[in-house]
Amino acid sequence: MIRTQIQMNEEQIKKLKQLAATTHLSMAELIREAVNKFLLMQVLLDREELKKRAIAIAGAYHSKKKNLSKAHDQYLIEAYRK
Repeated sequence: MIRTQIQMNEEQIKKLKQLAATTHLSMAELIREAVNKFLLMQVLLDREELKKRAIAIAGAYHSKKKNLSKAHDQYLIEAYRK
């Protein structure tokens, strides 16, 4: 493990110490667990958010281009060049 330092306010420390005492876990272990849960949530939220955005945009726009399904890569390249 890599040792690190963090700064917390007094209320956070107080609550963390209380939780450590009631769960019989160290403050460090509680913090590691919290960070792991936070990171996992971020991955899940990011995937869900991307999925929602993709579904929401599907069919929402009309290009008026007759060959878009065949030449979509070329149109995308042109759009990014602008």
